Amino acid sequence: MASTTVASDLATLTRHTLAGLRMLLVFTLLLGLAYPLAMTAVGQVAFPWQASGSLVRSDGSHTTDRSEAVGSTLVAQAFEGAQYFHPRPSAAGDGYDTLASAASNLGPLNPDLVAAIEERKDAVAELEGVDPADVPADAVTSSGSGLDPQISPEYAAIQVARVARERGLPVADVEAAVEAHTAGRDLGVLGEPRVDVLELNLALDDAH
Repeated sequence: MASTTVASDLATLTRHTLAGLRMLLVFTLLLGLAYPLAMTAVGQVAFPWQASGSLVRSDGSHTTDRSEAVGSTLVAQAFEGAQYFHPRPSAAGDGYDTLASAASNLGPLNPDLVAAIEERKDAVAELEGVDPADVPADAVTSSGSGLDPQISPEYAAIQVARVARERGLPVADVEAAVEAHTAGRDLGVLGEPRVDVLELNLALDDAH
């Protein structure tokens, strides 16, 4: 009797195990392969530019060809030169490293962070010719990803005079370019107004 019970329990266990393995295989194929492929296909057909990384050419036009791209509107990158608008600081690797996206993970009272913010504030104030008290927070703090492509309109505003001077342009023209590349709150209520640095700099390069 005992051996019969053991054999029955073993058969039941085997049957349940095989059923579980079959379900694992089915859902792995369905959710791990078929669903991602289907969503990728839909994205490439319905939103090819966005699905390919929101890439842009040097003239600011959209492209899905990586060999033609100079950047992505979704990822910040450093701009060297006083003629460019600068993005917010980055803690991703050595800066703007897409393979090391991260924040500094330093608390608001951490002495190193406080010192870094004060140093950045003084540097930005000197570069832009403004009072340190007028330097906005996003000019001296990195984002959670270290790769945010936008800056606040306030940070863009204090850079206008420098960019206009370096490019030999009227301040009003640069202000108009900033306004043209400023996005409002999503649905009118979500998020904050922001300026895409890459698109703004490329527009200024292309126009002048």
